[in-house]
Amino acid sequence: MDARTETRTMQAITQRAYGTSEVLTFGTVPRPVPKADEVLIRVRASSLNFADKAMITGRPSLVRAVSGLRRPKHPVPGKDVAGVVEEVGANVTDLRPGDEVFAEAVAGAWAQYVSVPAKLVAPKPANLTFEQAATLPLAAGTALDCVAGVRSGQKVLVNGASGGVGTFAVQLATALGAEVTGVCSGRNVELVRGVGADHVIDYERTDFTSSGARYDLIIDLVSNRNLTAYRRALTPHGTLHLSGSGSGRVIGPMARLVQALVVNLFVGQHLKPVFATASRAKLDRLRELAEAGSLTPAIERTYPLSDAPEALRRQMAEHARGKTVITVAEER
Repeated sequence: MDARTETRTMQAITQRAYGTSEVLTFGTVPRPVPKADEVLIRVRASSLNFADKAMITGRPSLVRAVSGLRRPKHPVPGKDVAGVVEEVGANVTDLRPGDEVFAEAVAGAWAQYVSVPAKLVAPKPANLTFEQAATLPLAAGTALDCVAGVRSGQKVLVNGASGGVGTFAVQLATALGAEVTGVCSGRNVELVRGVGADHVIDYERTDFTSSGARYDLIIDLVSNRNLTAYRRALTPHGTLHLSGSGSGRVIGPMARLVQALVVNLFVGQHLKPVFATASRAKLDRLRELAEAGSLTPAIERTYPLSDAPEALRRQMAEHARGKTVITVAEER
């Protein structure tokens, strides 16, 4: 039998229905076979993102238009991946087996192997471990879009600075020469200061929208203030980048983003939704920044693949603090 057609298996986290951590199981499934334009990656690490939680829970309901209306289209969750190329499709010429890479998959990263379009795969930053590299694609990629347009000397505030995207946004804005203020809970003040924030506001003690300070850019990652409050904390021609999760069960952040687009038509400030997209160019840029020392992942915990349900349960019960990483042991 041809090795490519022989059924091979792997260990993976799977879900057959929408829900919380109880819908996830650890078991054995068929190993994917890469298509002509894909790369099969032997996974060494993945990480947990808001997008993963949305795809697993099916909330906000709008995500089901992509992930499957009644049940998940992709039985193995997980988007971020770092690992080693195992096999390449017939049309892939710039990657080869043995290459250490990181990537943003459509899904399927919480497994021993995942197939990813080659255009979303890039060489891993040489100075990062697999665990560190696995935190970059979605969270750092979103942060990169959030700091677009930042200039040296500007005042930037990151609301939700202790989470995965937030810790990267603080570092990137700092690297661009901005004076950065991070907003977080009291327990995370030292974390946010440690990733480079010039000032840290404990939101449990101070409402930054009422303090009188003004910022050239506010990056909102938590959606816990209304647009009027955010505009009050902006300079007359300042920018608000909205990338928060939102609380709506049906359309999540979309109502807020549409509201921002409408308000934007009538004010001098700029209210802009940030819709992060994956690309090889963005991954290459993240690698350059990591290798230059401008990006250092803040990892709170690591879990073995079999404990991914517990990682999700904990993330849903607590405020995010840096990144949560899921590791996959090498096959013996």
